[in-house]
Amino acid sequence: MLDLIQLFVRPLHAIGIDYMISGSVASMYFGEPRLTLDVDLVLHLEAADVAKLSKVFPAESYYLPPEDVLVLEQRRPSRGHFNVIHHETGMKADCYPSRSHPYWEWAWKNRRSETMDGGDVWFAPPEYVILWKLEFWREGGGDKHLRDIAGMRSVSGETFDQKFLAESTQVLGLAGIWRKVVQVK
Repeated sequence: MLDLIQLFVRPLHAIGIDYMISGSVASMYFGEPRLTLDVDLVLHLEAADVAKLSKVFPAESYYLPPEDVLVLEQRRPSRGHFNVIHHETGMKADCYPSRSHPYWEWAWKNRRSETMDGGDVWFAPPEYVILWKLEFWREGGGDKHLRDIAGMRSVSGETFDQKFLAESTQVLGLAGIWRKVVQVK
């Protein structure tokens, strides 16, 4: 996990691009460890930030899509996405710059600054990670998402905002699966 932080998160943090770690790295932080070779990053990417990315992810060390693709993904009203890949290790960052999720603003207001390996990093709130994992499960299955949620619940579930999860899963049409996940011990 620390390699992913060093390769992808620290550079964004250093140049002041707002981000929050989500996906499997966040579920491991709030839950149980598992293998992953990528980090999901929700980006608060402004048009002016796009040019900065090639400075922190230089072509000799990283694959970064061309700037016009980055601009297109940054402007996409929903599901904007691009990858950054580290050549030497094959590790990857899945970057999500779209702002269309109904709880996107809530997540930014509630993101968490945590210290890892001597520096601060920003994590999406665990409730937001759970919402996305439930959405990904609904879209394509993948028991890893449900296992990640179970691990998060077993390690730090008592700290989750249960009222928020009940209400937001209802709004997103995820209440049925959330109830099933909660019933599993």
